[in-house]
Amino acid sequence: MQVGNPKPKPSVVPPLQTQTTVGNYFVTNYPPYAFWKPDFVPELEAALERPPRPDTSLGVYVHIPFCRKRCHFCYYKVYTDKDSAQVRAYLDAVLRELGHYASKPFIGGRTPRFVYFGGGTPSYLSEKQLRHLTDEMKRLLSWEAAEEITFEAEPGTLTDHKLAAIRDIGVTRLSLGIEHFDDHILEINGRAHRSKEIDRAYAFARAIGFPQINIDLIAGMVEETEERWRETVAKAVALAPDSVTIYQMEVPYNTTIYQRMKAEGRLVAPVADWDTKRAWVDHAFREFERAGYAVNSTSTVVKDPAKTKFVYRHQLFAGADLASVGVASFGHIHGVHYQNHHEFDPYLAALDAGRSPVYRALTPTPDELYIREFMLLLKLGQVSREYFRSKFGTDPVEQFAGPLEALKATGHLTVEGDAIRLDRAGLLKVDLLIRAFFKPEHQGTKYA
Repeated sequence: MQVGNPKPKPSVVPPLQTQTTVGNYFVTNYPPYAFWKPDFVPELEAALERPPRPDTSLGVYVHIPFCRKRCHFCYYKVYTDKDSAQVRAYLDAVLRELGHYASKPFIGGRTPRFVYFGGGTPSYLSEKQLRHLTDEMKRLLSWEAAEEITFEAEPGTLTDHKLAAIRDIGVTRLSLGIEHFDDHILEINGRAHRSKEIDRAYAFARAIGFPQINIDLIAGMVEETEERWRETVAKAVALAPDSVTIYQMEVPYNTTIYQRMKAEGRLVAPVADWDTKRAWVDHAFREFERAGYAVNSTSTVVKDPAKTKFVYRHQLFAGADLASVGVASFGHIHGVHYQNHHEFDPYLAALDAGRSPVYRALTPTPDELYIREFMLLLKLGQVSREYFRSKFGTDPVEQFAGPLEALKATGHLTVEGDAIRLDRAGLLKVDLLIRAFFKPEHQGTKYA
């Protein structure tokens, strides 16, 4: 597909922040969500009726929005007040939504290459609820050929029996939301679990043989100190997980931390500044590298790159179809972005009435799809020029001449043969650097 050069962009890199202020930092998609509109929902309905594009993978994302407690930094759609009947009604609605997609021409006989259970807290579900959901999902779209089944879990929700059930349904990557090992940091940031629950859940998960165990950490939470962070990193290294995802703390608008800031008239969040967070993540990267791990993105390290592929992430970045189900979930089908209703009752009501729960959508232009894929893949540290020439018809060095020159001038980016590569410092701030590729009309927008 030949892609014309996008509109000229300013050849400047967005200014780097020091203090942590309110807003979204982590870039997950493009164009920005603010440009997705209800008026574009018919474009998704039309996309569902077309056969799949050649060589396009299919994935499924399931949003489980239930939690024992809402973390103070959480900005996802979660609920802590739903009883078992409401949970069952939600799961049945999710299955009706997936059934709707499974019946459409865009499936084209494909089965999912990956399935991802995110939240919220998927491990909040009881064993009975989990088996009901997954048995019916497999009936609608077989998992038999899936390379990766990811399941997010909060340590305090995991019993031995539940972990065994999660393994039994076919989960290949258990992702433990540890965030930190210090009980004070966990408590002050609103986490429901404590360190003893981490130790028990991890030990049993390892004992029953999950192919991959990932742990999540967050650098720069409320009342974090360098000493506490270094202790947490040391404990994470000692666990020897298969992979680790390390986030830099941000404070979006719909968080408890922001509500407190607003009430107190504060502009700066009570968390570490960006320079400190980047330094702390760099410390973690270096400690894991000393233990034999490899850094493979802006936020992840893996013990064995030959075995640990993060299929979900790479396929999503590279434009896979993602049938995303559940309240407020984001999907991407046949080149069309969409998001479901972001509140529980309207989501259920739409499906109960036999209507689509999709709230807003957007069909990116070919140039915007090129920008999206290049930006997201650059978060892995480097991209291949030949890959983009083959897929889009133009060399990214020509397509993005201005932004690439600006990034080269910072010293963080180099072009060496086929590879466009970021250095470590650039990788740690890539979510700011890649905004240089945004079209002019998308610059300066609130991202979420």
